[in-house]
Amino acid sequence: MDVLFGSIDVRELLSTSDFDESSSLSVPDLRLLIDRLQIRSLHIKEKVRDYVISHHKDFSEIFSHCSNLSSKTEDISTDVSNVLSLISNHPIDIEIRETTAEISSKTRELKEKKELLVVVQTIVNLVERLKLVKEDLKNGRLIEAAESMRVLKKALLIRDEDDDDDDDSGMSEKSEPLVFGLLRKEWKDCFDEFQELLVRVMDEAVKFEHGNGGKVRVKFKLSVSGLKEEVELRTVLTAMEVIGVLDYGLAKVADLIVKFVVIPTVSNGSRFDFVEELDQETMEKDEAILGLVSSSGSQVDIPSIYSNIIQVIKFAYIFLCLKNDRWMRCFGRLSWPRISELIIVHFLSKAVPDDASKLSEFQKIIELTSEFENKLEDMKIISASDDKDRRLSEYAQNIEVHFASRKKIEILAKARNLLLQCDFSLPPDFSEQAVQLLFLPERCIISKAGAHLMELVHQTLRDVCLSSARVSMEFYHAARDTLLLYEAIIPVKLEKQLNSINQVAILVHNDCLFLAQEILGLAFEYRPDFPSCLKDQAIFLDMAPRFHQMAEEVLHRQIQLVSFNLKEAIDGADGFQNTHQMQQYESAKLSIDQVIFILEKIRIIWEPLLPPSTYKKSMCTVLDSLFSRLVEDILLLDDMAAEETLQLQRLIQILLENLSFLFDSLNSIHEREKLQEDVTHIPLDELISSLSKLRKLADLLDMPLKSITNASESGELVRCGYTSSEVQNFVKAVYTDSPLRKECLWRIQSANW
Repeated sequence: MDVLFGSIDVRELLSTSDFDESSSLSVPDLRLLIDRLQIRSLHIKEKVRDYVISHHKDFSEIFSHCSNLSSKTEDISTDVSNVLSLISNHPIDIEIRETTAEISSKTRELKEKKELLVVVQTIVNLVERLKLVKEDLKNGRLIEAAESMRVLKKALLIRDEDDDDDDDSGMSEKSEPLVFGLLRKEWKDCFDEFQELLVRVMDEAVKFEHGNGGKVRVKFKLSVSGLKEEVELRTVLTAMEVIGVLDYGLAKVADLIVKFVVIPTVSNGSRFDFVEELDQETMEKDEAILGLVSSSGSQVDIPSIYSNIIQVIKFAYIFLCLKNDRWMRCFGRLSWPRISELIIVHFLSKAVPDDASKLSEFQKIIELTSEFENKLEDMKIISASDDKDRRLSEYAQNIEVHFASRKKIEILAKARNLLLQCDFSLPPDFSEQAVQLLFLPERCIISKAGAHLMELVHQTLRDVCLSSARVSMEFYHAARDTLLLYEAIIPVKLEKQLNSINQVAILVHNDCLFLAQEILGLAFEYRPDFPSCLKDQAIFLDMAPRFHQMAEEVLHRQIQLVSFNLKEAIDGADGFQNTHQMQQYESAKLSIDQVIFILEKIRIIWEPLLPPSTYKKSMCTVLDSLFSRLVEDILLLDDMAAEETLQLQRLIQILLENLSFLFDSLNSIHEREKLQEDVTHIPLDELISSLSKLRKLADLLDMPLKSITNASESGELVRCGYTSSEVQNFVKAVYTDSPLRKECLWRIQSANW
């Protein structure tokens, strides 16, 4: 059949061998081609017929097989039609689904019943085991009961108290069967009963007798109510460890040993005797006794105390904890913090030297303490891996810090007593309490408390320069805290005095100013001699502004109080109205006399105590406020009679004449300031701007209208601090309406103000 599938090459059918594919065929060529194609076709047909004849059998089998397949296809189609007809008439799929659902339901019920059966079996098993625990307790099988309790705790998913806040556990307990909650309650009741029994046994095992110096009696075989047979101490401790109440069981014992054995040992150096008593029948140890032998009168020192404590710990290790390291470690956690604290408080802290030169002598105590703790480690009361247990060695190694801490406490206590006991009173001759301010060319009077406090600070800082790095740091803080005590104590102690006009408030101001000045110089004075580690850390400059501010606040409060008293005195003049009437004049004069008295009083208090510049500035502030108020009240008068102006002038003159002593004191300070090149001196009239205004007002009250106008135009009134409106209102109040007054008012208004 290959000839049927081969391609026919047209070029083979042509007579010419030279055939150009791009050229067209001629008519003869086409006819020749047709004839040859017909011949070729006949040839192919012959080939096909011969092939079919030669493979007749194969073709017959193929056609027979196709016929069989066709008939089978018709049979399958008929069967499928029958099945479809059957299904459509009878819905078997519904029956199958129902059957399947029923099978699933039965299977689920069976599974649930099996699970329920397992739960019931578990519950029955747990109940039986709880009953068995109670039986074991009655029969004295404490270890077996403890093991069962531990297993039941895991089975009932009972968590410790630390895990009670777990939210997930709360959700699971809500969704679990109620019977498990009842079983847990039963377990906890059984646990409480078990724990109570063990504690009663421990109370029976360790007895404390107080007669004849005292004894500690430890029994090894115990019999208590609730147990049918005797139990051994080792069994009790093992049971407590198994159920996790060893700390609880030994807590009372540890507390009583500290209370009745360790404390007497530390207090009076009691010694001990060990006694072991044997059972006469079995010749086994029945009990051990630790007898306290009082040694009052003998010297109690650290070596003897360490030796006695070792005996107590050894007794507990051998007879109470039965040489079990875990039990002894538990006993140590309960007792060692208190024992170590007692040793530190009663001995190590008292052994700290009072003098830095004796610190080297403490080395022997450090060695004894280290040996003592090594022996304790051997008996497992403290842990070798936990540095916190070596509290005694840590305390002893830090002897310099403790020495410095003690000295710091002493310094602060001395400073506190100094501040609390000082009454800030001044002797008749208080010139000895005058001090030179460090950065100001002035002197002031300070209290004894301030002077002694600063002397204490200087002494402390001198000790800083001579001390080691660790000690110097404590002394440095002690110096700072000493200064801060003044800030903390004095405002509270002297609150009443600071809110009134008196010498105490001025002394507090001077103290704060003095301390602020001294603090500024501390770093310059001592820093070069400080230990290298302290040079960059020591800071005093931050404290100076606090004391300076405190001084300013105290002085400002005094100025406020004086100004308030002066204001009240002036208020009594009723605005200086109608002073031409005798009663009103006397009232105004009384107010002026009160003002003079108040100013004389504060001068007597302030002038000898305050630094001159501070006194001058403060007094000028008070006077300026006073004079401004007087001028303001008089200028507010809207109608003044001629006699009234003379009386007002008289009152101003009385005030100024009686204050001449005050002006003289201020001028003397001013003259002294002129002699100091580094001090800027300000004239008195500039410090009290209202003084010239008050003096000019006295002149204006007796000055003709034209003179007032000329003074306005010349600028004289402006230099005294008057304004155009003030002068115009004054003219209107003193002079009646007239063409001359109108002209003068116009000229005053037109003047260059």
